[in-house]
Amino acid sequence: MDTQTSSEDRDLAQLRRDFTGHRIWRAMRWDGQLGDWVASLHDSSAGIDPTVICSTPEDLRAALRSEAERAAARRRLW
Repeated sequence: MDTQTSSEDRDLAQLRRDFTGHRIWRAMRWDGQLGDWVASLHDSSAGIDPTVICSTPEDLRAALRSEAERAAARRRLW
């Protein structure tokens, strides 16, 4: 296993631990390589958008934090 893959595996595992209301996975590109980072909403209290797609794990983490804030704001309105 190369360093890039090991780092990406750690990023994926950490995202899954931190955002349990989403199913987090890597999309597959047309050439069989791993592509975008994807989060599918499984707990409506964890977000608003049913699917979030980003190019990097850092961008996905930021987007999921935003999703959590949006969901919290929605709960406050109800």
